Amino acid sequence: MGAVLNAYGRALLSQFHGKMLLLSIAPFLLSTALWALLLYVGLQPLVDWLHAQFVDYEIFRVTGEWLQGLGLDGLRTVVVPLFALLLLLPLMIITAVLFVGVAAMPFVVRHVGGRHFPQLEKKRGGSLLGSAFKALGAFAVFLVCWLCILPLYIFPPLAGAATVVLWGWLTSRVISYDALADYASAEELATLQHERRWSLLAIGVVSGMAGSLPALAWVGGAAAAIAFFPFMLAASIWIYVLIFIFTGLWFEYYCLEALAQLRHAKFEANIPTQ
Repeated sequence: MGAVLNAYGRALLSQFHGKMLLLSIAPFLLSTALWALLLYVGLQPLVDWLHAQFVDYEIFRVTGEWLQGLGLDGLRTVVVPLFALLLLLPLMIITAVLFVGVAAMPFVVRHVGGRHFPQLEKKRGGSLLGSAFKALGAFAVFLVCWLCILPLYIFPPLAGAATVVLWGWLTSRVISYDALADYASAEELATLQHERRWSLLAIGVVSGMAGSLPALAWVGGAAAAIAFFPFMLAASIWIYVLIFIFTGLWFEYYCLEALAQLRHAKFEANIPTQ
């Protein structure tokens, strides 16, 4: 766990480096522009469709009883648009991850590797195609699980815990691959992802705690989230971009240090005894 904490401290310092702060601009602008266009075209049709489903399947009655039991009667008027936003949230997360991966992660790898691990050989065991397949598979599982935990947002603490675990799994699967793709061989990459899986998951879970904050804020201040939706959207996307850049830095420091230790251990094991 000491290596995880050490990597955290180094990532925190690097997060405030001028280059890292500038890296957040491009993914933020790209994600915001894309979602502004998509929501302008599709948000109202989505809300209308959900409203029809709520009426047809008497979901209003069920949610109304839940909210009344929790003393949250005031949320009845915004339950449909709030549900629509929670459906869209994982897609917003995915676009933020994609834009960070394309526009920021290569710079993160060069920043950490070039400045702190200049002697580490690049074996390029990963690939862009491998990263894409890894990400698509993980995102597919993420979407299915997200739909399953949506009802838990009636109980925000339980929903927060489920979201944190889901984020931890997603980031440990996707970002650790990208962090090692340039430097590790295919064998080293597989070994580290297996042997360090609990440490990688721990990094992902802690990052997931920060990643769950926008969703919980939307639920906790539902009326404000609907009234100030464009600003909430922009703020959420910016927070996600910053979280993913920091998470990328954290994984990069931890993974490259773990790779250096793995190679050192193999080198010592191959030294003949006198």
